[in-house]
Amino acid sequence: MPMSAFADWAENLREAVGELARYRQESCTGAPPVVRQIPMAGIIESLGLRKHLQEGGLTDGTLHRFLRDYLDLTVRLHHPGSMAHQVAAPHPAAALAMLVEGATNNPMAIYEMGPAAAAIEAFLLDWLRAKAGWPGGAGGVFTHGGSLANLTAIVAARSRFDKGLWAQGCRGDLALIASADCHYSIARTAGILGIGEEGVFAVPTDGSGRMQPEKIDETIQRALSAGRRPFALVANACSTATGIYDPLPEIAAVCRRHGLWLHVDGAHGAAALLSPRHRRRLEGIEQADSLVWDAHKLLCTPGLCTALLVRDAAALDHAFHEDASYLFHEKAQPGFDFIHRTVECTKASLGFRLFVVLAALGESGIAAYIDGRLELTRQAYLLLSRVPGWECPVEPQSNILCFRMPGTDEDQLQIRDRLLADGDFHLSTAVLGGRRYLRMVLTSEATTLEDLHRLVSRIQQMTKHL
Repeated sequence: MPMSAFADWAENLREAVGELARYRQESCTGAPPVVRQIPMAGIIESLGLRKHLQEGGLTDGTLHRFLRDYLDLTVRLHHPGSMAHQVAAPHPAAALAMLVEGATNNPMAIYEMGPAAAAIEAFLLDWLRAKAGWPGGAGGVFTHGGSLANLTAIVAARSRFDKGLWAQGCRGDLALIASADCHYSIARTAGILGIGEEGVFAVPTDGSGRMQPEKIDETIQRALSAGRRPFALVANACSTATGIYDPLPEIAAVCRRHGLWLHVDGAHGAAALLSPRHRRRLEGIEQADSLVWDAHKLLCTPGLCTALLVRDAAALDHAFHEDASYLFHEKAQPGFDFIHRTVECTKASLGFRLFVVLAALGESGIAAYIDGRLELTRQAYLLLSRVPGWECPVEPQSNILCFRMPGTDEDQLQIRDRLLADGDFHLSTAVLGGRRYLRMVLTSEATTLEDLHRLVSRIQQMTKHL
């Protein structure tokens, strides 16, 4: 690349960073819509995608204009009205980390292809392992999302249960025990591994979505009566719909009695381990065999960035079998190859993303952020549950809160659609006990109690016209 091209690249970076800074600041004010859902064809046309693809030259001022138009069509996660989904409002340091990733492109699953990134990942996994209270023999890997991490954990559990399955294939008699409110990726995992959706046996939950440990034995018996061999149990920390944590000590005791691998899907709620005030939510996690922990939910890190931790590193090291002469051979090895622990062959420097955020905030800073979002959710619960006719079915344990105004399920969906069309607030919905609830996830630091009061007033105005 000629020096002039490097100069153009540096100038483009300066302009892009300036545009992103404007975008973030503007989003935090709440002035623009939190989301603009216009038809896809309109986006393709307004961004001039065909023209840019055919003619090239998306540089200099053209790139600047394109970036501004693109950003105006994105979901603004830093917006005070962004309350819909379990996605981080990323820390600015994380954006710089991803810029470094893109510029260096070190696929670090093989140590010689990214030693610095591999060293950071190993260090950070050990740090997370200690936060979970696991011994030194624990291990893990960063992977692209909780679904892939759940799959990897269940592969490790299956390999430990029956070492011959990798070569011989699944006989169709395995059973996976899971909370009735488990994430849909668990059913996907069962389908991918040949266990099948019918091989997932659901443990009943109470009215809040919490697993009932006293129902596990009978669930296991159902699996045995169906000619299945239970090998693992999946618990939530916390559930996706309501943010409620399963009682891990009681669940762990049952798993030990039956010799089941205990996998904890802590994709959202494991972040509480970093808060001295809230880590009690995961009491008993030290007895689990594996834990999934998303950084792209409550740790201010862009997606995807998920840590899979296992209490026995050997179980993960033996989960996959591979053969590639250009990668696997005798060689000087001053580091560690993570490729043996993951489905992926080419893997981004995911640990680097999270480390830069944590290093910017420090342990006390990330704990303060988590505590702040959970405290605001508690205040939201107190506010909404006092509105005449409104219902909050579950007292929140995380930054997720479900609520329902008077009316039908269709009314709840209509209110969400109207809020979305207005652009000031972005909510999601969930079904609990057969009824549809509005659902908020408070992640943006720009969201305050005043914004929640405005949300209540806006919904009350809208309900007059249903």
